Amino acid sequence: MAPTEGLPPVRLADYVVCEKIGSGGYADVYRAYRKPPATKEFVAIKAVLRSNLSSSATDSLITEIRLLKSLKHDHIVQLIDFLCDENYVYILMEYCGGGDLSHFIKSRHRLPEIACQRFLQQLASALEYMREQKVSHFDLKPQNILLTSRKNPVVKIADFGLAQHLSESEIVSKIKGSPLYMAPEILLHKKYDAKVDLWSVGVILYECLFGKAPYSSASMEELIQRIKSDVPIKIPSQACISRECEDLLMRCLERDPQKRIDFEDFFQHSFVDLEHRPKADSCEKARSLVVKAVEHDQKHEYKEALDLYVESLRYLVPAIHIETDASRKLAMRKSAKQYLDRTDQLKKLLSDSGPPTVDAPTVGGPTLASIFVHNEARNFSTDFLPNTISAGEWIIHQQNVLELSALAATTATMLGAIDIAKSAELYEQEGSNSIAIEKYELALGKLLSLSQNEPHGRRRELLLEVIQHWLKRAELIKDVLDAAKVRTNGAAATIQAKDLTLISDSSKKKSPLRGKLTKLIARKESAAASKSKEPSSPPASIGPQATGQLLLESDYEKSCAIQ
Repeated sequence: MAPTEGLPPVRLADYVVCEKIGSGGYADVYRAYRKPPATKEFVAIKAVLRSNLSSSATDSLITEIRLLKSLKHDHIVQLIDFLCDENYVYILMEYCGGGDLSHFIKSRHRLPEIACQRFLQQLASALEYMREQKVSHFDLKPQNILLTSRKNPVVKIADFGLAQHLSESEIVSKIKGSPLYMAPEILLHKKYDAKVDLWSVGVILYECLFGKAPYSSASMEELIQRIKSDVPIKIPSQACISRECEDLLMRCLERDPQKRIDFEDFFQHSFVDLEHRPKADSCEKARSLVVKAVEHDQKHEYKEALDLYVESLRYLVPAIHIETDASRKLAMRKSAKQYLDRTDQLKKLLSDSGPPTVDAPTVGGPTLASIFVHNEARNFSTDFLPNTISAGEWIIHQQNVLELSALAATTATMLGAIDIAKSAELYEQEGSNSIAIEKYELALGKLLSLSQNEPHGRRRELLLEVIQHWLKRAELIKDVLDAAKVRTNGAAATIQAKDLTLISDSSKKKSPLRGKLTKLIARKESAAASKSKEPSSPPASIGPQATGQLLLESDYEKSCAIQ
């Protein structure tokens, strides 16, 4: 690596040092890999210029090396080695190719609650381990939380330069941390304990959900003033988050450390839900629950069966993260819809007290993975589920939106339209149908325009899928608004829209956008048919087609066999 700004070159005998990927208070970080014949596996090298080390920086460096050597956890950056030469001290760590959480948030403006919950669960898992080791970080912030990749990222805590061993009751008097994420007691009283990390977690969660930290300010003076003020933090008025999420957020952001949530309650909080995080025994726990659920289902003990199915899903949902085989994931996702449909049927059955609409799953041994629910179905929650859509459809749609957003990362117009449609969903969930329809119409107009020039591929497929879903939502809302207007005026009414005319009457005329979409889909099917005379093989058979049935062991083995 060539010298940077007159500094000595960064060189390690066994490594090829590539580009600089970050800078800290006293070090630069480079991407590197071992020289052949070793496999080209990237590492991150923190190069600390020895001549610049003050006594405090030396202390931080020693602390970081010592702690990283002792901390071994899936969500903490792992130390590989540390070396030195006449110019530098080198800390070799695992490479996280997804950048840091700060850039991830900025590139997306804000994150869906489901994604926030997933990241929080991983962060909490690391914090639980750190508390067992009596280690406090004291500088938790998005810049110190790294992502393993941009696609399906896993978070890892980094930069332990300010960390120290500290029991929950011990007091510290030295100011540590970054002001934007610093607990008020650090500045106000200059005495604090390990619970300052929980304040930082609250600020990080707030920033993930709403796109900026609660005390974001134009200057350092304004920031310090806001931190010192006694005004409690408030949730943005237009926010639409679950009760569990809001409860945890406000308990972490309690200014009085005595009233702030403690670590035990934090780890046991329903939004964090550490009990159901992916672990070595998650699959076994879920399997035993599923077997019991099927037994109750066959005996027509539907309430017991439903409860067991749902509890098994709470173990299965996070477990999808540990599955790396693409064909297995596809099979899991397809079978998930079948399984979720079964739970919908059981809920309806229990509500109506009528006969079952399908046979109960057989006890033929549903495999664990055959009933995995997609990783976005947090806690099997349907708090914000539209009442005209099944849980299975809702979860599949949410995943389609997440995947499309990732594929549209370089297309600002598409990302903007997706964000508008997502805001329409939030307004619909709040019951603000008039605003929701305006948002849907605006988003659909933009997305349909983009879809006409979108080349064939996965992104186009997803784009058409989400357009169909949002168009259906818009049409249903239009029907509701029309019906309300009829009731109010005593006569049939048609609601006009700028870009989308959805008329609700006995003839159910198609909207212009619906017509455009139909043509696009027909064109897509025609292109696919002309590509080959023989139909392509499905990615994976999903076994029994009866809605709601679970897959048998043999069906799953066929579905998920590696080709």
